[in-house]
Amino acid sequence: MKTEIRMLEAQRDQDMIFPLSQFAFQYELSKEELEKKVKEAERHVIWGMFAAGELAAKTHLLPLSVYIHGKAFDMGGVSSVATWPEYRRNGLVKQLLKTALDHMRQHGQTISFLFPFSFGFYRRYGWELVFSDVECDIPITTFKKQWGGSGYIRRIQQDDIRTLEDVYNTYAKQYTGMLKRDERWWRERILKDNQHIAVAYDEADRAIGYVIYTVKKETFTVRDIAFTNNNARKLLYHFISQHDSMAEKVKMTVPENDPIVLHAEDPRFEQKINPYFMARIVDVHNFLKDYPFAPATKNVTLNVQDDFLPENGGTFQLNPNGDHVKVTAVSAPTKEMGITCTIQQLTMMLLGFKRPGELSAAGLLEADANPIEALEELIPRQQPYLADFF
Repeated sequence: MKTEIRMLEAQRDQDMIFPLSQFAFQYELSKEELEKKVKEAERHVIWGMFAAGELAAKTHLLPLSVYIHGKAFDMGGVSSVATWPEYRRNGLVKQLLKTALDHMRQHGQTISFLFPFSFGFYRRYGWELVFSDVECDIPITTFKKQWGGSGYIRRIQQDDIRTLEDVYNTYAKQYTGMLKRDERWWRERILKDNQHIAVAYDEADRAIGYVIYTVKKETFTVRDIAFTNNNARKLLYHFISQHDSMAEKVKMTVPENDPIVLHAEDPRFEQKINPYFMARIVDVHNFLKDYPFAPATKNVTLNVQDDFLPENGGTFQLNPNGDHVKVTAVSAPTKEMGITCTIQQLTMMLLGFKRPGELSAAGLLEADANPIEALEELIPRQQPYLADFF
C-alpha cells in the first residue's frame, strides 16, 4: 500500500479531520461545537497519512508548556490519534508518531504527554504511565466541620482570568507535569458558560485559592481547584460544605497522595485510582541539560536505551558541581559503571512517578547500589500530577 504523510490545517481540512475524530472516538458535534473544535485545533500541528489519495490516519500535536519541579519545559502533547478501520494494523500510526517525535526534537519540545487508548500500545513507542489521580465521591456531610480558615470567599466572573492564573501558577509549581496555561487555554478549555467560580481571599485581600464548579442533580462537582496554602484549602472546603442544602455528595479529582482523607471527618468514602496520562522524554540530552537537579555530590552515568528512537539513547554523565550539574554525552559507552535503563524508566524517574530505588527493587534497573543512591540524591522529590486533559 502506497502511502504519504501530509500536513493538514484545521480550517481548510476540517471535512477530513473531524469526521475521522467523531467516528474513532464515538461522539457527534453540532455545527456550533464543530466550529469551536476547529478554532481550538488551529493551534495544533496535524499530520495525515494518505493512502490512494484519501485520509487513512491522523495525529495532532499540541505545542504546550509544563512545569517540572517548578521549571517550565516545552512539551509536545500528542492527541486525536485515529485511523479508519480499513487501514488499521498497517503501521500507519507508528509512522505518524515517528514524524511527530522528529518534529518535537527539531522544535525544542524535549518531553511529550499523551492520553492513551491502550497503555501497551504506546509503551511500544517509548511512552510510559507517569500520571495517576484519584476520583472521589464524598458525602457532603464529610465537609461539615470547623475548618478554621482565615479570610473570605467571593464569586467572580469568568473574564477575571488574571486572578485565577496567579493562584493556579503557584499551585501548579507544587507538582510535576502541570500545564503552564495561557489565556487561550483558559478560555477554550477551562472556563465554561454553565460553571461557577469562587475565589478564596486572605485577610489582606489577596487571592489564595479558587474552585470552579457546578451543582446539578444534588451533586457538587469540582471542575478545577487550586490553592496556594492550607488556609485557602480550608476556606474552599468550608465553602463547599455550605451547599449541603443543595447537594448530597461532592465529586472531585485529586492527586494520588492528596491529604483529603486526613482532612475529612470520615475517610470512608469512594476513592478510585485512575491511571491517567503517559509521558516520554523526546530529547534526553537537552532534557537532562535543562532538568533542575537537586544539589548532590556524586557523579552518575546513565546508559539510556530508546528502541523506537535510537538517536535519543546513549550514555550520559551527570557531574554535580554545587547547584549545577554538568551533562556530557559520552561517545564510547561503558557498562561497568552507572545505570542502564530504558527511556520509559528514565521518564518515570525524572518526573517523580517512581524513584530509582523503587525500580531497582523491582528488578527494572541494571545498576549497583552506589549509582542508585547517587541518582536518588540528584532527583528532587515532587508529586506528579496533571489536572488538565487534551
